[in-house]
Amino acid sequence: MLPVAILAGGLAERIRPLSERIPKSLIEIAGRPFIDHQLELLRSSGVRRVVLCLGFLGERIAEHVGDGMKHGLDIRCSFDGEARLGTGGALRKALPLLGDEFFVLYGDSYLPIDFGAVEAAFEASGGKALMTVYRNDGRWDESNAVFLPGEGDWGVVKTYSKVNRTPDMKYVDYGLSCCRASELPREARAYFDLAEIFTGLAREGSLAGFEAKERFYEIGSFAGMDDFALYMTKKQAEIK
Repeated sequence: MLPVAILAGGLAERIRPLSERIPKSLIEIAGRPFIDHQLELLRSSGVRRVVLCLGFLGERIAEHVGDGMKHGLDIRCSFDGEARLGTGGALRKALPLLGDEFFVLYGDSYLPIDFGAVEAAFEASGGKALMTVYRNDGRWDESNAVFLPGEGDWGVVKTYSKVNRTPDMKYVDYGLSCCRASELPREARAYFDLAEIFTGLAREGSLAGFEAKERFYEIGSFAGMDDFALYMTKKQAEIK
C-alpha cells in the first residue's frame, strides 16, 4: 500500500476560537482526538506508513502520535518551519519521506473508502495524479469538479477549480488523492497550493478520477464536527 501524506498544517480559521488553543487534529470527537479516528481507519484499510505534514501547533500533534507504534503504523513528521508552505509546498518538503508515489489526505477528512481500490485505479489509469470525487450536487460542500466516468473503476476529472466554479460541476473533491513526486515542481515559490497542480492537470487531461460512493466526513467546520460525531457515535454503538 502506498504511504499516506496527511496535510495537517492549516490554521483552521473556520473553527476559531477553538483552533487557536488546540490543533484541529487533536479536537476530541466521540471521545477521542480526531487524528486517532483517522489513523485507525488508515490502519484498518491496509496503510502502514504515514507522513504528517505539520504547521501551526504541529509539535503537539507529533507528540501525541509519536512514532505511530500505538496505532500499528510507522509515522514520520515533516514540519513547515517558520514560514507557511501551503499544501503543495508542504508535500514538496516531505518528499524525502514519501518516495515516488503516495496518497494525499486532508487532515480534517474521514473517508470511508477502499484505499486499495483507489491505488489500483491510479496505477491502471496511468495518470499523472488521481483525485477521488463524490457526486455532491452542492449538498455537503460546494461542488468543484466535472468528472467523466470511464468503463472501468476510474474516469477523468475534466475540470477542477476551487475558485472558478461553474454550473456543470456536480462533483466535489472527496479529500483523497494519489500523486507522483515528479508532478510537484522542484523550483517554485515557497508557498503554493496542491489545488493549483490539480487544476492544471485537469486542464491537460492528465488527472484521473475515482468516484467514491459513500459520503465524506470532515471537521473543518462546526457543522462538520457535529455530523462526524453523530456518525462515529452510531458506528461505535454498532460495534458494541
